[in-house]
This record gives sequence, structure tokens and C-alpha cells, in this order.
Amino acid sequence: MHPLHREAHLIERIGWLRAAVLGANDGIISTASLVVGVAAAAAGPGEVIVAGVASLVAGAMSMAAGEYVSVSSQADTEQADMARERRELETMPDAELDELTKIYVDRGVEPAIARVVAEQMTRKDAFAAHVRDELGIAEHVAARPVQAALTSALTFASGAVLPLALALLAPQTWTSVIVSGGSLAALAVLGALGARAGGAGVLRPTLRVTFWGAVAMGATAVIGAWVGRAV
Repeated sequence: MHPLHREAHLIERIGWLRAAVLGANDGIISTASLVVGVAAAAAGPGEVIVAGVASLVAGAMSMAAGEYVSVSSQADTEQADMARERRELETMPDAELDELTKIYVDRGVEPAIARVVAEQMTRKDAFAAHVRDELGIAEHVAARPVQAALTSALTFASGAVLPLALALLAPQTWTSVIVSGGSLAALAVLGALGARAGGAGVLRPTLRVTFWGAVAMGATAVIGAWVGRAV
């Protein structure tokens, strides 16, 4: 008899991984784009740095607030569904047992066996069985607003530090080139790491994030240069 072992599935990382990758990508792209745009407008080094710092602070706060509100809405929906399920289990247990049986039958279990499984699941923990198998809510995908907000804010700030540091170190005439090149390289590395952590292929995520980062920086550079000439 083989000993039991604990399997570590990649989907268990999905909650924090999504927020972390999104936050870091936004931090690099937003701050680098703003720095490149301001530099293209022929602004002085001080103005460029102020713009970068403002982007870091405002972006981190915006990401935290946005993630908290969004994931809180998901959590509210989950809680409402679970409260309804608990009431239904209390008021109509036989109907809920039939519903659980049908779920297993629809998944390919023979009706007689599905009934036995549903009865055993109900005796052990009816609410947990319905939350998992009827509502599709599992521990590794449950909404966690605070975790998502903190992860997004911290990773956004971490990502934003890179283009800001490059802007501080680069000669004024080379600010746009150095910030763009360094940020695109960082985006490529981040895309590869995120893909590897999620168990996906590396090439497509890396190209995807690098391409859209280049588009964002190129657009702000063109607009910044146009506005700089106009004013």
C-alpha cells in the first residue's frame, strides 16, 4: 500500500499570483511610461523624478483600493450564496440531497453510487459538500480582499521602483532610452517568472507583456514629445 502524500497543485497559487503579477506589471509599465512621456516632453530631471514618485505612490494606492473593492464584491457574492445554501439545507434537506446526487450523476457517477456518495458527504459535512460541489467555491480560490489589496500595492511599488531608479541614474539625454530598455527587460523577466510559477509556457506570456509594455511606453513618448513641442 502506497503511503499518502500531499500534492502541491499550482492552482493553489492563483489568488496571490494574479494580484502579484498584475501589480508588478502595472508598476513597471505605468511608471516607466509616465517617466518616458515626461522626459520626451523635454522636462528637466527634477520633473521627471517627481512624476515617477507620484506615479509610484498614486498607483500603489489605486491598485490597493481597486483590488480591495473588486475582490470584496466577489467575497460578498460568495458569502450571500453560502448563506442561501445554509438556509436551504436547514429548510429543505431532502431537496438539497437530491440536488447533490444529481451533481454527481452529471459528472458520470452511476445514480445508485451517486446517492450513496451524496448521503455520505451530507452526513460528514453537508454545507461543505454543497459549497464545494454546487457553488464551486474552494479554499484556494476563495476571495481574500485584504490579501489581494496588500499584494497589489506592494508589488506595484516594487515594480515602479525599477524605472524610477533608472531615471535617477540615467543621463538626461538618455533617460527615455535607458528607462524603456531596462523596463522592457524587467517585464520580460517578470513575464517568464510569472509563467513559470503558474506552470505555463514561458514564451507567450513573456512576449505578451513585453509587447504591451512597449506599446504603452511608445505611445506616451509620442504624446509627451508632441505636448512638449505644443507648449
